[in-house]
Amino acid sequence: MTSHRSPYLAPNDDALALLTLDELRSLEARAASALPAHTLMARAGAAAAQFLLDSDQHSPERQSLPVWIVAGPGNNGGDALVLAAELLKAGVAVEVCMPVEVKPDDARWALDTARAAGVPISDQAPQSLAGYSWVVDGMFGIGLARPLHGVFAEIATRLTRRSREDGGVLALDIASGLNSDTGEAVSGGPAVRATHTISFIGAKPGHYTGQGRDLTGKLVVATLDVDPPAQPSIVLNAPSLFATHLPPRDYASNKGTFGTLAVIGGDTGMCGAPILAARMALYGGAGKVNVAFLGDGAPPYDPPHPELMLHHVDGFALDKMDALSIGCGMGSSDRAKRVLADVLALDVPKLLDADALNLISRDDALAARVAACGAKGDPCILTPHPLEAARLLGRDVKDVQRERIAAARQLAARFGAVAVLKGSGTVIASPDGRVAINPTGNAALATGGTGDVLGGLIGALLAQRLPAYEAALAGVYLHGLAAQVLTDEGEGPAGLTAGELAPKVRSLLNRRFYSG
Repeated sequence: MTSHRSPYLAPNDDALALLTLDELRSLEARAASALPAHTLMARAGAAAAQFLLDSDQHSPERQSLPVWIVAGPGNNGGDALVLAAELLKAGVAVEVCMPVEVKPDDARWALDTARAAGVPISDQAPQSLAGYSWVVDGMFGIGLARPLHGVFAEIATRLTRRSREDGGVLALDIASGLNSDTGEAVSGGPAVRATHTISFIGAKPGHYTGQGRDLTGKLVVATLDVDPPAQPSIVLNAPSLFATHLPPRDYASNKGTFGTLAVIGGDTGMCGAPILAARMALYGGAGKVNVAFLGDGAPPYDPPHPELMLHHVDGFALDKMDALSIGCGMGSSDRAKRVLADVLALDVPKLLDADALNLISRDDALAARVAACGAKGDPCILTPHPLEAARLLGRDVKDVQRERIAAARQLAARFGAVAVLKGSGTVIASPDGRVAINPTGNAALATGGTGDVLGGLIGALLAQRLPAYEAALAGVYLHGLAAQVLTDEGEGPAGLTAGELAPKVRSLLNRRFYSG
């Protein structure tokens, strides 16, 4: 069994394949055809049993307590029954609740195995789940097509309550009620909130995006000795995807080596947003950083960071920049529209955020210019939050959240751009079909200005001549990791400010990629 735990990844971790339902079904069928009957289910149950036996939760003071397992009517229930038999063989007391008897052939074999081992099986749940070392969700796996209802919905509610109050809730493969492809509850119904999940064969996209990160808890992958596909359609963002594109920091470097960025935005009364972005760009390694304001009343310089060069956008040579980040605080005036149109005509790597995205969503001519950049091989980077993505796609924000991966792909295809759909488990989609889900970040980022600093960071990486997709991957990863590390240090998640992220990003960038 191999393990992969969220939220941290080692700097050199390979990108983990995130397997869709179709990919998993194909892998299962191919593996099953080459193995004796019931082998995969036997391996899954044994892996889950070993996880519980090795877990911290099963500490000496709790070893006398039984494990309670709920088994659903399908193959997820079969995995649960094998788990129960394996635990009983290891001397751990178990109780199984099976409200509806399992139906598939593999699961029927597992039921016979559990009965032969002497596993006590009931169709009723106990009054309380307090007297167990672990409770295990084996109700429904990746194939659930309709929302939980009846007794299974009631048990899901009880498992979630146990998860919040006492911990020790293990989901087999995926938390019941969670869509493994989208990370949202199936048809908006109830879903189990687990503290731990053991995923079989591979991790799923739904473990890492949308509601999935909260409902999955800590994730462990048991491969069951099944090899992942050579070319998975979705991967987990990791340093191995972008680290080789970061520029070397040679002794002979100069400020021009690491590029010049201009952050464009800041209409009257909204100058703070581009300054936040520009400060992050400094800490993100850009050689020189400019701010080009649209409005009046901008400061002549930034006292905490006089290194920043502040200008009015009129007369500023945007075409001399190595990269442009446009949109934060720029407003929606006709003038803002003209500036955006001028920027889109430039042959310079570009990131579009905030008001720039809203302008594009309302103007077909601007949208066509974005797509034209992609058509000539110079894709823009778009960094929408779900509401901005909904405007760009002409959809409802709930639709975007229900299908986050599909929405990011649609944005990338429509605009020929690298789409960064922000949120829990940010989705990064390239117009060439590559898709990654980001595992870093937490609730500390749920505060004003964090999107601005992300735009500044990715812009700095563009200025350092990273390709658009890799710049997006690196920026999103470091941005989220900074929030996690600050939280571990007691600075979050409550009350962390956007400006505090920049020094931590610098520290992580240097320690993880430029030390030694």
